[in-house]
Amino acid sequence: MEYVMKKDEFIISDDQDKIDSNYVHSFLTASYWSPGVPLQTVKKAMEGSLSFGVYLSGHTETQVGYARMVTDKATFAWLADVFIDESYRGKGLGKWLVLSILAHPDVQGLRRILLATKDAHKLYEQAGFTALNNPERFMVYNPTGYKSK
Repeated sequence: MEYVMKKDEFIISDDQDKIDSNYVHSFLTASYWSPGVPLQTVKKAMEGSLSFGVYLSGHTETQVGYARMVTDKATFAWLADVFIDESYRGKGLGKWLVLSILAHPDVQGLRRILLATKDAHKLYEQAGFTALNNPERFMVYNPTGYKSK
């Protein structure tokens, strides 16, 4: 069953079929966190995640944002690729998107949800995220994947 949230003239949906993968790819390729990401990688990531589109409703639904949650739906999740189109920022859509994702039935009861950000700490703090208590416990493995520009 599709998860839908409505606010003013905007809709958030987890319907994968509504998401414009070319639009998402275009944004991600220009972002600081995934420059050069191939379209096939974006599509594969969408398929393996709970993906959420933000749409301007009306005669046709125009996509204006996106995010995905990588999760086992039992203990852990990683929030990734969160963005709102620049022309729609300043309307509270980013905060609403994050809060809507955190309210999704498939992420209830999880032990931990992580994310990484360079510049949106205040946004995520409003949703309850905090800095890692013990960052020395976390490690990263960076295998050779797609290359940056």
